[in-house]
Amino acid sequence: MADLSIARPNTATAGFGSRFIALFAAISAWKDARATRKALSALTDRELEDIGLNRADIDRVAQAQ
Repeated sequence: MADLSIARPNTATAGFGSRFIALFAAISAWKDARATRKALSALTDRELEDIGLNRADIDRVAQAQ
């Protein structure tokens, strides 16, 4: 009788899955940074100053997430 092992992962599928997850994570991070950048850009200079930021800080803050 043949021994069938269900627990053994298919390495081709596992590689594709991990690449897909990494791509999804990168897209999700990009969207989050874009939303943060958009929200901070909508604030006035006075509002940014109230939270301790200026316009030059927006990209740094968005990428730090």
